[in-house]
Amino acid sequence: MASGVTQASTSNGHPMKAQLQIIVISAKLKENKKNWFGPSPYVEVIVDGQSKKTEKCNNTHSPKWKQPLTVIVTPFSKLVFRVWSHQTLKSDVLLGMATLDVSDTLKSNDMKSELICILFDVFYNAVGDLSVCLDGMTIDPEMFATAEADQHCKPVNLSLLWEQRVDPGGRVYYVDHVEKRTTWERPEPLPPGWERRVDQMGRVYYVDHITRTTTWQRPTMETVRNYEQWQHQRNQLQGAMQQFNQRFIFGEFDPLGPLPHGWEKRTDPNGRVYFVHHPTRATQWEDPRTQGLLNEKPLPEGWEMRFTVDGIPYFVDHNRRTTTYIDPRTGKSSLLTKYLSLHQIVSVSRKTLFEDSFQQIMSFNAQDLRRRLWIIFPGEEGLDYGGVAREWFFLLSHEVLNPMYCLFEYAGKDNYCLQINPASYINPDHLKYFKFIGRFIAMALFHGKFIDTGFSLPFYKRILNKPLALKDLESIDPEFYNSLMWIKDNNIEECDLEMFFSVDKDILGEITTHELKPGGGDIQVTEENKEEYIKLVAEWRLSRGVEEQTQAFFEGFNEVLPQQYLQYFDAKELEVMLCGMQEIDLTDWQRNTIYRHYARNSKQIMWFWQFIKEMDNEKRMRLLQFVSGTCRLPVGGFADLMGSNGPQKFCIEKVGKENWLPRSHTCFNRLDLPPYKSYEQLKEKLMFAIEETEGFGQE
Repeated sequence: MASGVTQASTSNGHPMKAQLQIIVISAKLKENKKNWFGPSPYVEVIVDGQSKKTEKCNNTHSPKWKQPLTVIVTPFSKLVFRVWSHQTLKSDVLLGMATLDVSDTLKSNDMKSELICILFDVFYNAVGDLSVCLDGMTIDPEMFATAEADQHCKPVNLSLLWEQRVDPGGRVYYVDHVEKRTTWERPEPLPPGWERRVDQMGRVYYVDHITRTTTWQRPTMETVRNYEQWQHQRNQLQGAMQQFNQRFIFGEFDPLGPLPHGWEKRTDPNGRVYFVHHPTRATQWEDPRTQGLLNEKPLPEGWEMRFTVDGIPYFVDHNRRTTTYIDPRTGKSSLLTKYLSLHQIVSVSRKTLFEDSFQQIMSFNAQDLRRRLWIIFPGEEGLDYGGVAREWFFLLSHEVLNPMYCLFEYAGKDNYCLQINPASYINPDHLKYFKFIGRFIAMALFHGKFIDTGFSLPFYKRILNKPLALKDLESIDPEFYNSLMWIKDNNIEECDLEMFFSVDKDILGEITTHELKPGGGDIQVTEENKEEYIKLVAEWRLSRGVEEQTQAFFEGFNEVLPQQYLQYFDAKELEVMLCGMQEIDLTDWQRNTIYRHYARNSKQIMWFWQFIKEMDNEKRMRLLQFVSGTCRLPVGGFADLMGSNGPQKFCIEKVGKENWLPRSHTCFNRLDLPPYKSYEQLKEKLMFAIEETEGFGQE
């Protein structure tokens, strides 16, 4: 057997490299009962950029090699043994791995490695052991002690799953055998408490056992340190804010005051509040302060007063199992008094939606329109946690942007995007309406609500205060744009075209001539001045005499939402913010739906998705509007649907009997779906609900 004796280096005091012979004897691997055939294992030995492999043994869990491998090592090298299974048609599979420090072996064998037999436990995808024998290395103990002291200044060894190699150009790079990728940067060890894992799809993720969290990003000592500093500063700030607030807050606000002596208020794991009477050791759902003791006059028999999380009183009729905000003693609603000072109330009738909204929005101070809206449809009792407001924005936008009012018109014959109608002056109050619409559109953006239809791309660019270009014409009038491009690309003098710096415009059947510049009716377009003509005629086509209407629109818009706040968006992003996503993705809808008292494989749920799959996109939008109050989706799709308390996924809950109609809760994006007995019954009830229901058949 070849052997080498290490000598002291004269340059840096480290021992010289030496040959080490490794005899790979055998291995025992745990059998996998799922596979008919055993693996075809071989062993790869990696050390200091060197890689040596044994022959493979076919279809066995107990391979025997007895094969010698020679490598060059130092006393501080680390040997990595990888057990692979050879695959004919795909990449080899890593079965197990073990590591051995040469220094530890020398220390335990009097600084000699002569016929040392070692048995490893290997780990990774398989469990087993590996037998090897080392021979051929001796070192002076004093030189080893000196070199070992210097080794503490060197970088930490690489992880077992990484390997250092050298390319033909002499550059060092590193191989990650799990993700099968390479990098020039030396991988850092994971911080204490972190672990690297691989999920069922082969994706690498990292587990923080201290905070019990996971992340896709590989953590480093620096990122963990920065996060801990941020967390410490955040905790200090929260503590200071809590101390500041406690100067004025002496306890939890409760509109009924303290509980009677001997009573305690608690919350169960589901978040429901109940009350404990300690003298009798009894519990109850009813608040002991509301048992007919308020307002001097007791509640009727079977009635109970309760409070929402916002402190609003509502009344429970246990006789009929219903709830209402109307006090049965006075007949008055408890909603307006509580929210008058906190919200901006808009009370409108569905029959006169446009007129009522115009009168109220224009009568409010612009700053008040930024407060949380409280929309009331008279005769429809309910709490507006956002769903009623979404419906109001959608219905009102359908009214005010209707081309039948002559305020807006379609951009083209086949383009249903809207632009300002130059004939809007037939309504003597049209500028007031444009100011109102400017306020309304700004409110929709400010409150994050969607409107029914969208504007043309040039109009969005005007809202963003961005310059218009000739290319913008293509989106609203392709024929006109193509004609201008033809003029630009061809010699108009050779074609005998007689054009002047003026255009004809048709408004309500009356044709008038508009000069593009002073005296333009007498200035002929030539090859030399056609660029100026194209620029002027494009500007006219994009504005067409609606400067006054545009100015009135932006006057109202800027009162609520100054345009400079939108400078970081482009026209497409603004359109999505205002109108939402148009096409409904059924897969996204299913993936982001939750169920209550139903399971994903319940027959009613399977029928529901079958019904949605058979619908066209228009009916899907109407169903979405029935449940959420709007047919538009936010930028992130169904995952970003908003409810009363923030993000709220689409929910289907099992409620009622088979002869009931479905009901919706627009504030919570929830559909109450009764347990129908057949697909035909479910389809009939759902179609009737979304086509016939208006108002608080929704809640």
